[in-house]
Amino acid sequence: MTAFLNTLRGLLADLSVGRGSDALPERWAQLLAALVGAYPADASTLMVAHDDGLQPVAVLGLDDEVRGRRFSLAEHPRLAAIAAHPGVCRFPLDSPLPDPFDGLLDDTLSHVHDCMGVALRDGDRLLGMLTLDALTPGCLAAIDDDELLAAAGLLATCLRLAQQLSDTRSRLNQALDQHFPDPNAPRNSTPDWQSPAMRRLEESLVLVAPTDMSVLLHGETGVGKERIARRVHALSSRCAGPLVRVNCAALPESLIESELFGHRRGAFSGAVRDHRGHFAMAHEGTLMLDEIGELPLAMQPKLLRVLQEGEIQPLGSEAPQRVNVRLVAVTNRDLSQEVAAGRFREDLYHRLSVFPLQVPPLRERREDVPLLVGGLLEDNRIRLGLANLRLDAAAEHALLAWSWPGNIRELEHTLGRAALRAFGEQPPSGQGARRDAVVRITEHHLELPTTSADDTAPPEPSAPEARPAPPAPLREAVEAFQRQYIAHALEAHDGNWAATARTLRTDSGNLHRLAKRLGLKS
Repeated sequence: MTAFLNTLRGLLADLSVGRGSDALPERWAQLLAALVGAYPADASTLMVAHDDGLQPVAVLGLDDEVRGRRFSLAEHPRLAAIAAHPGVCRFPLDSPLPDPFDGLLDDTLSHVHDCMGVALRDGDRLLGMLTLDALTPGCLAAIDDDELLAAAGLLATCLRLAQQLSDTRSRLNQALDQHFPDPNAPRNSTPDWQSPAMRRLEESLVLVAPTDMSVLLHGETGVGKERIARRVHALSSRCAGPLVRVNCAALPESLIESELFGHRRGAFSGAVRDHRGHFAMAHEGTLMLDEIGELPLAMQPKLLRVLQEGEIQPLGSEAPQRVNVRLVAVTNRDLSQEVAAGRFREDLYHRLSVFPLQVPPLRERREDVPLLVGGLLEDNRIRLGLANLRLDAAAEHALLAWSWPGNIRELEHTLGRAALRAFGEQPPSGQGARRDAVVRITEHHLELPTTSADDTAPPEPSAPEARPAPPAPLREAVEAFQRQYIAHALEAHDGNWAATARTLRTDSGNLHRLAKRLGLKS
């Protein structure tokens, strides 16, 4: 209980300075371990409820990519049953309901044989969920229901306190003219980025979004600039207003002025009715100008005037029209170089780049790959109608080793193709049996170019001596390999557990627990 209280004290201290409930995985994992870590479960999760489903904020015995997934109650009948149950929900060992963690607990794609869970509530409102799963039938039967309900009550209190602190801080910020969206806004859907580059970007977003400063987002193709632009809007005081996206590269040069500023009927041949234009559509909201570097030189002075004067004049109109628009410009070009080459006006460049933000490429934020992979696997699982979809260890290592020149878009397409190939290799079955399929993506499904491990790859364990070995149970063999692999990685980092966890791409809390179980720590 002392460990639980100390962890809770640290969690509340972090929340009081503005870190959200889904941004503290280590704290939540420590709370989960303190309350249920001694139970005979192979995996346990603490999930928080959002409008679009349940998201794990702490996991024990599962890969980090699980925290990037969203579990919809409509898609997962076991989770729906737990949410509807007033107490501890235990499932019969022969329950036909698919388990959301089937195939995620080990590399043999074993199905969960014992499962139980408790809904975490604040009155009638679902706050989250606590789940326990085991591969051995009946091993959870000894867990006392009253004891588990008490642990669930403590976790529910922690979630309620976290939300209350976040709400209180939002009200204080509003008093200082700082606007934050409600807890169900897209802000809560943002993954807990592990990379320093994305954390720095997130800090800048939180700083600039509540203002009306123009933002220039630049970065390589496929890094997710549009998602960042949407986050700027969601965090701004204009979040209740429209977000209008315009792709400047897709607008015919003869129609750009009409599309941006509008026109009156009869202003030109073919103008059979009035047209508002994108600036008018974005009034009191945010206008996202994608591919701003493609805007023709002849159009740039007109855009500059609108930004300076805050008014537009539709084609064919004699009177200007005031507009209140926050501009977010997006480009994959270096606009400073475009200015030097004479292809972009310098005054417009400075007007757009009041607050420039660089979105880092995926190769500079590989720590975020597991979280991104988790969400993409869940999307493909739903698309293919599978019980579960996972990566094996070699496939995960290949994803982490690849340089991703196409960034997140390439990762998305790679996983989509791999999921389809893996699904196509499944034995033929009836349409109704697809819901029971647990599919594993292997390295050959990814079809990535041959890569060599970089400096961040885990060290290879030395080859064992070539001598006959007696047969051993699979679990013992797996544990022996894990013990050797972790020991080599730990030695390479001079006993630094945090650095070892980063190298092995695993949560530090999970690594400490695994090391204790394997006898590597006292």
